[in-house]
Formats: sequence, C-alpha cells, structure tokens
Amino acid sequence: MIPHYALVIAATIALGIQAPEPRVHVFASPGGVDLKAYVFGPAASEAAEPRPAIVVFHGGGWAQGDAEWAFPRARHFAELGMVAIAAQYRLSDQKAITPIEAMADAKAVIRWMRANAESLGVDSKRIAAYGWSAGAHLAASAAVFDGDGEGPGARPDAMILLSPAVSIDGDGWFQRLLGDRARAQDLSPDGHVREGMPPTLILQGDVDTVTPLAGVRRFCERMRAANNRCELEVYDGFGHLFTPAGTPDDGQPAPDRATAAAAMARADVFLESIGFLR
Repeated sequence: MIPHYALVIAATIALGIQAPEPRVHVFASPGGVDLKAYVFGPAASEAAEPRPAIVVFHGGGWAQGDAEWAFPRARHFAELGMVAIAAQYRLSDQKAITPIEAMADAKAVIRWMRANAESLGVDSKRIAAYGWSAGAHLAASAAVFDGDGEGPGARPDAMILLSPAVSIDGDGWFQRLLGDRARAQDLSPDGHVREGMPPTLILQGDVDTVTPLAGVRRFCERMRAANNRCELEVYDGFGHLFTPAGTPDDGQPAPDRATAAAAMARADVFLESIGFLR
C-alpha cells in the first residue's frame, strides 16, 4: 500500500502546486539579535488537530550557512502533514560567538515550539529534530544537554541525524571555535549519552572523512547500550552528505541525488514508524 504522505506529494507535483512561503517568527533575541523560525505547514486555525512537528538545523561547520538552506527539507516534511520549522542560529565568529551559543539557540527554538504549541498547531509531545553535519550536533545536543531548567523542555521527541557531528572529542576545528570557553570533549554528544534519549535515526556514509563512521557508530552503540532506540543506516561508497567516494567531501558537498533521495525516504519511514506520519 502506498503511504498517505506519498500520495500527497505525488498529487502536489502532478497539480503543479507551489509550496507556500513560510510564516516568520522571532523565537529569541539574544544580545539583541533576532533569531527567526521559518514555519512551513498550515496555520493552527486551518488544522483540525495539533500536528507533529520537526525543526531542521542546517550544517556549515557552526560558522557558515543560513536557515534557508533548510527550506527544501522543511517543505518536504510540511508536505507530509507536519509543521516544519527551519531554524536560524548564531554562527561562530571565533570571537564572542561560539558553538555554545548555537547550542543554546537550538534548545531555545524547541522550547519556543513547546511554549507556543497551541498557536503553532503543534503537538508538544511530538517534536522531532533534524540536522545535518554541525546542525546534527545541535539537534543531538538539545537532547543530551537539555537539563538547564530554563522553561519548557528542550529535548526533542525524536531525532534524524545526517552525517552527524556527534563524536567531536579531539575535533580541532570545533575546539578552535570554542577557544578557551570549553573543551570539545565536554560538548561531544557521544560522551554524554544516557537512558531516556529520544528514538534516533542516523544516515551516514561509510567513507565520510568529516564525521567518520567510527564515531557515529560509537554514538549509536552507546545509545543502544543505554536502552535507547538508535537506527544507523550506512550508505556504502559515500562520504560526507553522500558525496561519492573519490570526490573530496571536506569542502563543498557534492551529494549523489539518488542516494540523498533514498535517505530522505528512509527518514520518512522512520517518522511513520514512531507515529509522526500517517
């Protein structure tokens, strides 16, 4: 049987329907800097019931990128019936702003989603976090380092992590961005896994030189050892963000489209399995 969400996408394409532009909200203003949440999906007044939600964090080594990079993925999930948010976060400037600020922003947007669940039309108990590369570190950090007692919980209810930076102990670039404010090992998700983490899907190339498979596998194994659900889908012959083997994967990514599409479909199946899609 073809899943309902697949029929929705097929009908949208067949009819030539253009995806609507997102609604823009400011979810936090740290230091006077407005951080925006770009919301895709029906307004609360248009939805019959609260919907599961997903927040998408772009990659870029904690120092580059824009929330607009996450728009295609957010639109995809919105077309499946979710409320999808592409989230802005502060980018490291190797001075005052470090990945610590980005981690705080990732938690802030999830708290904002829960605090405003009714007006957003969101089911506050079904909020997933999706991220790739550095953005996956932020998603995982919201789950691992959520216990700072600042308002509604920041821990997502599910995670989808693509080429994730979840094992960064000894990562020279990450430490350079942190400066002397923290040690990379103290902010590495794989070193702080515990029981009660959200169900997680990881999508990973086997020859990734940026976020190597060994560290990603270690994170997933520790998740399972702590009685958490962690599914690791490894794509043989591909590096970071599904860049084909033989092509450098440590600069501008060059993802193989078919593999990236297969990974997105795998993410949809995962969301369906945990009750986020029907």
